[in-house]
Amino acid sequence: MSGKIVRIAELEIHPAQIDPYRALLAEEIEASVDNEPGVLMLHAVAEKERPEQVRILEVYADQKAYEAHLRTPHFLKYKEHTADMVKSLRLIDLDPVMMRAK
Repeated sequence: MSGKIVRIAELEIHPAQIDPYRALLAEEIEASVDNEPGVLMLHAVAEKERPEQVRILEVYADQKAYEAHLRTPHFLKYKEHTADMVKSLRLIDLDPVMMRAK
């Protein structure tokens, strides 16, 4: 997994904005995974009892792919349109121990 960028984004969304936020997030994730070879995985989940608490597991091929992602039109649109929806954002860099998917 050497060189890969892995992180979790912890977000708190304004409760009245959950549905529009989710729509914008889904659009951004689809565009990123479909169009950016360096975006290896984006998984978004929300707590069942607190749907305003969103977590995104992000995996990028390397630092260059992550930096390119930040400059894409779809990511910039997502950031601009969700700026007032997000109450808090915390990015946590991770050291992958074991990751598998089927």
